[in-house]
Amino acid sequence: MLGGMEHGQQPRWLDEDQQQAWMNMVRILLRLPAALDAQLQRDAGISAFEYQALSGLSMAPDRTMRMSRLAAYTEGSLSRLSQVATRLEKRGWIRRAPDPADGRYTLAILTDTGWDTVVAAAPGHVAEVQRLVFDPLTKAQQRQLRDIGQRIMRAIASDDHRPDDDAR
Repeated sequence: MLGGMEHGQQPRWLDEDQQQAWMNMVRILLRLPAALDAQLQRDAGISAFEYQALSGLSMAPDRTMRMSRLAAYTEGSLSRLSQVATRLEKRGWIRRAPDPADGRYTLAILTDTGWDTVVAAAPGHVAEVQRLVFDPLTKAQQRQLRDIGQRIMRAIASDDHRPDDDAR
């Protein structure tokens, strides 16, 4: 089986409406992260990925999360998160420690300085998300976007072979 198709089976080509929808989605997938990253770099001196990690920790109980869970939250690999965590540690924004419940795991802990950083960055980031994503849409379209995103993520998750959230 090649690319999810049985040998000899014809591909299900996109119709004109699907092609337009797909190309718009591709453009969004490429340009929106770059626009959000540019705003965070300009206004807060951090990348969107760093912001996502700090934000995830800011919402976690005791501002603490296993690195593996934080990697899943950021939609990044554990190795990418580890590299970013090293940079964030050097800035004094997080610290890492063995999980006292199970030393095989590593915890990421948001420091007070990291908290201050994410709190200061959040208003500008949220304003940019509002401007780029929600302001152009009606309330009904915003609900549709939520529902569409959930459906697509369910389809992706059914094929996702990501390690268990509790992995180291």
